[in-house]
Amino acid sequence: MRQTGFRSAKAALILLTFLLWPGLALAQVRIKDIADVEGVRDNQLVGYGLVVGLPGTGDRLRSAIFTRQSLVGMLERLGVNTRDQERQLDTRNVAAVMVTANLPAFARPGSRVDVAVSSLGDATNLTGGMLLVTPLMGADGEVYAVAQGAVATGALSARGQASSIQRGVPTSARISSGAVVERELPFELAGRDRIRLSLRNPDLTTAQRMAGAINHALGAGNATATDPRTVVLMTGNRDVARLLTEIEQLRVEPDQAARVIIEEASGTIVMGANVRVSTVAIAQGNLTIRVTETPQVSQPNPMARGETVVVPRTGIEVDDQRERRLGILRRSVTLEELVRGLNSLGVGPRDLIAILQSIKAAGALQAELEVR
Repeated sequence: MRQTGFRSAKAALILLTFLLWPGLALAQVRIKDIADVEGVRDNQLVGYGLVVGLPGTGDRLRSAIFTRQSLVGMLERLGVNTRDQERQLDTRNVAAVMVTANLPAFARPGSRVDVAVSSLGDATNLTGGMLLVTPLMGADGEVYAVAQGAVATGALSARGQASSIQRGVPTSARISSGAVVERELPFELAGRDRIRLSLRNPDLTTAQRMAGAINHALGAGNATATDPRTVVLMTGNRDVARLLTEIEQLRVEPDQAARVIIEEASGTIVMGANVRVSTVAIAQGNLTIRVTETPQVSQPNPMARGETVVVPRTGIEVDDQRERRLGILRRSVTLEELVRGLNSLGVGPRDLIAILQSIKAAGALQAELEVR
């Protein structure tokens, strides 16, 4: 009997563990999803080029002087001298563009990256154009990639005499794998005795939990949280690439600060799960007076003396919203209770923004309120 009871208790414990495991797994995330290796990042590249082959939708050379000068300079490099007839050039098949790209970390010479092309002059559509060879430079002025290829806008534009239609932005385009990397940025992971992991959302509690998870997996003293954003990892004589692969798969539960984000322009409100409200009473309502003018025409009876006059009729309605009572939010309510309580007052997003700001001014909102 004792053995049977022990087995039953063990089975119940295993079942309870499986029931609780999904909730625990959902609360934890991988370290690779919340932190980056310091130094392993993208670098922005920019260049100036020409798009040719446009069906009459390019820059006006008479008004876009930089496009005309670039066209003349390009033709001169190809052995065509148009300097004397520069002002007579009147083509609309060319557009000056800015070309941008992100150079990924550890990109080697010969690898390809995507580029974005944006019109710089008064071109109306880049569809069907071809980007000529364009060097892409970094912040140090050095050329790291060269872009060229057919541009794709993904936009639709049609115009007639009386109407027009446009979908997307025809003056911005992309070239998939349109740039070839010519130079790599020197950065080596091997041989480093320590590596710093940078949290994407700085938080001291999350940094301590991440350091604790690493020390639990590798041993005490291997990771230290130095500030809310940084965790220092001691590599020792281990393979750095393999070490980072193991660490990226470790799971931690990130902590979340109590924060309320308000986008006043669009009326968007986002609240974190840790937002709490102290005991507060809320009443919302506005006095609305509606005045309606419905003038009526008064005419005399047939064969009677008199004249037709307009008689004013004015209707006045007063709405003081008496049905909206004072609502009380109890101490330390959760996010769900807060939203349910505010919705019970029948308020919209605009009124909700004013209520949250008033609760914060009263000192009852235990969260950071950020208005954008």
